[in-house]
Amino acid sequence: MPTQSPVVPGPRHPVGSRADAASGPPQDRAADSTQHTSGEVTVVDPAMVKRAVSAAALGNAMEWFDFGVYSYIAVTLGHVFFPSGNPTAQLLSTFGAFAAAFLVRPIGGMVFGPLGDRIGRQKILAITMIMMAAGTFAIGLIPSYASIGVGAPILLLVARLVQGFSTGGEYGGASTFIAEYAPDKKRGFLGSWLEFGTLAGYVGGAGLVTLMTALLSTEDLNSWGWRIPFLIAGPMGIIGLYLRMRLEETPAFAQLEKEARTKEKARREAEKRIGIREMIFGQWRALLLCVGLVLVFNVTDYMLLSYMPSYLTSELKYDETHGLLVVLAVMVLMMGVQPFAGRLTDRFGRRPVIGAGCVGFLLLSIPALLLIRQGSLAAIALGMGALGLLLVTFTAAMPSTLPALFPTKVRYGSLSIGFNVSVSLFGGTTPLVVTALIGATGNKMMPAYYMMAAAVIGGIAVLLMSESARKPLPGSPPAVETEAEAQEVRRAARGAAKADAAV
Repeated sequence: MPTQSPVVPGPRHPVGSRADAASGPPQDRAADSTQHTSGEVTVVDPAMVKRAVSAAALGNAMEWFDFGVYSYIAVTLGHVFFPSGNPTAQLLSTFGAFAAAFLVRPIGGMVFGPLGDRIGRQKILAITMIMMAAGTFAIGLIPSYASIGVGAPILLLVARLVQGFSTGGEYGGASTFIAEYAPDKKRGFLGSWLEFGTLAGYVGGAGLVTLMTALLSTEDLNSWGWRIPFLIAGPMGIIGLYLRMRLEETPAFAQLEKEARTKEKARREAEKRIGIREMIFGQWRALLLCVGLVLVFNVTDYMLLSYMPSYLTSELKYDETHGLLVVLAVMVLMMGVQPFAGRLTDRFGRRPVIGAGCVGFLLLSIPALLLIRQGSLAAIALGMGALGLLLVTFTAAMPSTLPALFPTKVRYGSLSIGFNVSVSLFGGTTPLVVTALIGATGNKMMPAYYMMAAAVIGGIAVLLMSESARKPLPGSPPAVETEAEAQEVRRAARGAAKADAAV
């Protein structure tokens, strides 16, 4: 594991003082306007932190708004974009275009991640926001199969590939952005809002489709109604882009750039070294931990939020509308708990919270699924609610845990690669694999066994990872909210240095 950066006593006057900022280059002055590094301690601007969290969470919300819309309106999209005659083939084709986005996510991570480490987090997050909004908005403009024939599904596939490619740089960048802006003592709480955005986007997308289905006739929905949710992505993208363009570079990356400019030769050598090879082989242990953590996070996430509605309908013959409403209610419950769980990770640590989730899924997956299989609304709600609360341990902790696995110089790239590879191999395939396992074995408890297996892998990753709560990010100085806190950190560092010298 990367070691934490030592806290070294520095000069009495802040490096980012007004005199220093005025004499430095423009990019230094931009960075110093939102934060400064005072005696090897970064003092962040709380107002800028709030804007950073809002901008990052909105991008995640937009991604999952599209996910919710596409999943819940899949039957209608099959009628619109694929030849009529076989409803099953239409639905499979629609989900095939949906799955295609997962295939290009790792490629997007390999492209945008290194760029984010080289030219800055803010620039890349602005680009991914534009691409996501454009891809989703474009779907709402595509003519139907009845109008242009085979061109319709081809354009749908292209739009989905654009979405998937941009998404490859979104989560790693957004979590990195929040982590590098947040003060050390609040990184878990602030990071938890990223997944709050995820849940809000999914609830918004799925809720809008449910409302439209109730208000519009099938003819109107197939004719023009299905376009409305996708066209909403345009204004959402403009708002998100505005928020992200108002942000300045993260304190950690700005400090890295500042140090690099004072050592031009070292910077050129570093740029030569920091490529895909360095991000993968140079960080292989952290990458494996990342894959293991993302595996348990996404297997349980996709199982609960994506697969369970289908499981209730296809395997248990439960009413489809009621099943969807139960899942939406569970997500609203998770949104209410999310920030409080984030605070728990700051107080007790990331490892205990994630570990509790792994143990919970190992012990409670079978009882929860047995409750769900009873079929009554109360039993289903209780079983799904229990799984949802366990899932919060991951959604609240992962946005602050994963960035802390990697040093600043490769954080965006390594995290994007590890996250998207794990999501593509294990998260996005969860519904398909579990359906195949049930078909092969006839055992309808397979979802529980699959979550338990994921919990074991996640638990191993938790045992091997280092605790990162209330500690600086690797490669970065401590981050605090006030100058008084910075002085306290420096006093503690001086005391530790004297103690070491005495020994």
